[in-house]
Amino acid sequence: MSEHKRALLKQWLDNGEARLQPLTFPQRELWETSPVPVGDVANHICCLIGLRGFVTFQDCQAALQRVVDRQEVLRLSFLPGKDRPLQLVRNACKANLRFRELSTAQGRPEAVEEAAQEVFSEPFDLVQGPLYRAEVLRRGADDHVLVLAIHHAIADGWSLGVFVQDLVAAYVQAVMGRHAALPPVRLSYTDWGAAERAYWQPVELEQRASFWKSRLAEAPRLWSTAKLLEAGPNKPERWVSRLQDDLGGAARELARRSSTTLFNVLQAAFQVALSRWSGAEDIVVGTPVANRSRQEVRETMGYCAGIVPLRGRIDRARPFSAWLQMVHQASIDSFANAMPFAELVRAVGSPVAPGRNPIFEVRFALQNHPVPDVVLPTLSARLRMRSTGTFRFDLGCELTEEGKALEIAWLFRASLFSQKDIQELDDLFRTSLAGACHSPENRTAALVT
Repeated sequence: MSEHKRALLKQWLDNGEARLQPLTFPQRELWETSPVPVGDVANHICCLIGLRGFVTFQDCQAALQRVVDRQEVLRLSFLPGKDRPLQLVRNACKANLRFRELSTAQGRPEAVEEAAQEVFSEPFDLVQGPLYRAEVLRRGADDHVLVLAIHHAIADGWSLGVFVQDLVAAYVQAVMGRHAALPPVRLSYTDWGAAERAYWQPVELEQRASFWKSRLAEAPRLWSTAKLLEAGPNKPERWVSRLQDDLGGAARELARRSSTTLFNVLQAAFQVALSRWSGAEDIVVGTPVANRSRQEVRETMGYCAGIVPLRGRIDRARPFSAWLQMVHQASIDSFANAMPFAELVRAVGSPVAPGRNPIFEVRFALQNHPVPDVVLPTLSARLRMRSTGTFRFDLGCELTEEGKALEIAWLFRASLFSQKDIQELDDLFRTSLAGACHSPENRTAALVT
């Protein structure tokens, strides 16, 4: 940090214009256990927000400023610390918004996607901030796309829904000429982090750690370190497919009949498919948990989500119905013993190595947190997440509910897998799920023959 920046920081702290806070537990996961540097673009969360209605840059700027004033993570950056970095929270920051007029040719979907990728792929300055950027792309008088990239250290998937709700509320205020600020959140992100640190005392951590030491004992990895090193880094890829309404409906009905959840039906079928595809019979996948059980934190932007490893031992002779009940109980036990991932990794002694995520290589998620479509007489907003792929995991399967259908976003390292490989896994997943829904008493081996 330059001498000028040091002097400016000292002035901010002395005048009360900024304050320092410890990292939250989820933020520590990025600094302490991630296989990629925290500044890598793999840690960007990206989305497109379609806006229909007459939109002006001035009103957008005023609306975003209100959101920045309300949500402190949009005024947050990080400073190097003696043991670990510190959060620097400023009392006030100018909204970071750009506006771009698109020609008729530039308004095509593929051209908009290219423009969005420019926004998504630009690294953030973690010290200087801000750790988000927004750009409005005007395709027509009443047709706009708001491109948002935000660093994972200050946001999770839930945060995007909060952002849209706040932004629309603020935009309506701006259009109506109201100058009042949005109401303050009931619990700020740094206050949430302080409450988490107060809860996770050594006794509580030790109790949870004993569960995980037993649950993850001698858990194998799906592929060797040598294979990862041989593959090397490369641009991550994203490929999307869909589970149509009838199969999504059948999965929900199986969950109802089995007294389990849609997540566990999908997870059980996915693990059967992954076992057949990889040849492994002992599988650990990681899944995110929102970690927002308290009502007051549901309106707060920030990285609150945790990660829970889920281990399954496939017995191909077992009926799927029995396997589903095992998966259901294992999920209940694992979620009940969830703990900060950085502490979990330390407790089980899983090595942290560049290019390799500790404990698991595959991420499986059902994204069912609030992602609202907002429709008003003069304005509508539709949020759609875009994952840039990830170097943090080798393979990801993210399902998002879209009405009765389910979108499947496959994220994978192209140096390890081809798109043909992923399409094969997608087919196995569909086949496994369809067979399970049609004949749950069949042996798991019969689902993906």
